[in-house]
Amino acid sequence: MVKELSRIARGVRASTTMAIDSLFKQMKAEGQNVIGFAAGEPDFPTPDHIKEAAFQAIRENFTRYTPASGTLELKQAACDRVKADFGVSYTPSQAVVASGAKHVVYLALRALVDPGDEIILPTPAWVSYHELIRMVGGIPVVIHASESEQFKLSPEKLEQAITPRTKAVIFNNPSNPTGMLYDARQLRALAEVCVRYDLYILSDEIYSSLVYDGRDFTCMAALGEEVKRRTILINGVSKSYAMTGWRIGYGLAEPEIARVMSNYVSHSTGSPCAVSQKAALTALTASQEQIRSMREAFQARRDYMVARINAIPDVGCIRPEGAFYVMMNVEKQIGRTIGGFEIGSAEDFATAFLKQGLVAVVPGEGFGAPGFVRWSYAASMENIKEGLDRLERFLAQ
Repeated sequence: MVKELSRIARGVRASTTMAIDSLFKQMKAEGQNVIGFAAGEPDFPTPDHIKEAAFQAIRENFTRYTPASGTLELKQAACDRVKADFGVSYTPSQAVVASGAKHVVYLALRALVDPGDEIILPTPAWVSYHELIRMVGGIPVVIHASESEQFKLSPEKLEQAITPRTKAVIFNNPSNPTGMLYDARQLRALAEVCVRYDLYILSDEIYSSLVYDGRDFTCMAALGEEVKRRTILINGVSKSYAMTGWRIGYGLAEPEIARVMSNYVSHSTGSPCAVSQKAALTALTASQEQIRSMREAFQARRDYMVARINAIPDVGCIRPEGAFYVMMNVEKQIGRTIGGFEIGSAEDFATAFLKQGLVAVVPGEGFGAPGFVRWSYAASMENIKEGLDRLERFLAQ
């Protein structure tokens, strides 16, 4: 009899985002005319000057191992970017570059969590946070924020969830999947609770440049030295520069935390991709104009999608303030039969919509948001219009 696999490993669930996307890609490969709004990546190409930096790196044979936690020049560029954008100062000794922001979240949890430690996770939340906490032996403590609460955690709810075993809290601002944005006042109230109870803060700010309607983004680490000391700031180039496949993220933290994270990189992936680091360096140091133009396009798409959804009977959404997602409430669809599919949950709705309506959206269960599905407006306006036309036809059945 072969011994069992790891209990921790067997407990890790597949990403619901990727599950729907895989079915979508399978249907597309079969020749079906499906439209996808599931995966969270910009539909824009990586800007040419960034691609050219990668070509130049290859021509110059910059294709060998780099320092495990990234090149010094890229670490400095990450520090400079955060200083320029948010007014927060870090040194390269506080920076860790890794294979995407998801990898940085994992490294941060590895650095902080002992088995049995509790990590507070506000939901709705990105599907990977829950599993990443469990992968390192931590216990996710889920606090749900409802649509009526704008999907935002209150300081009162945060404080009620804290126990002697609480080690840290994860914030994603702006949020995947809701697109909600904590303003400076809201963020400060939450940070004060974390300081009072001496909690670490994992602040995932990967969507920080995608904030709409002229709103200001507040960096968690900018709220004062006591907050900054407890914060691991997480960002990267995937969303802001349309570089999802390049797999470069970075974390900024106290030197001792950064050192431990770097040790984990050295014994796991070894180092981030050398060529991708050169491309990321150019992304962070060159003109940031492409972010503005991409943000304007996303805002126009958001406005159209929100208006269309809220004009359709028995579905609806609140207006997201950042990122590129809309959470559509489908609670009134539960209990219906649509096109021969019995709708008992948001997951049933998403499956039926893909198979019958030929549109891929993500069910909210994986985000801790039953009764909702997530649309991504990181898609062309043409596809958004057609997808919403299909939604109207699907619901009319």
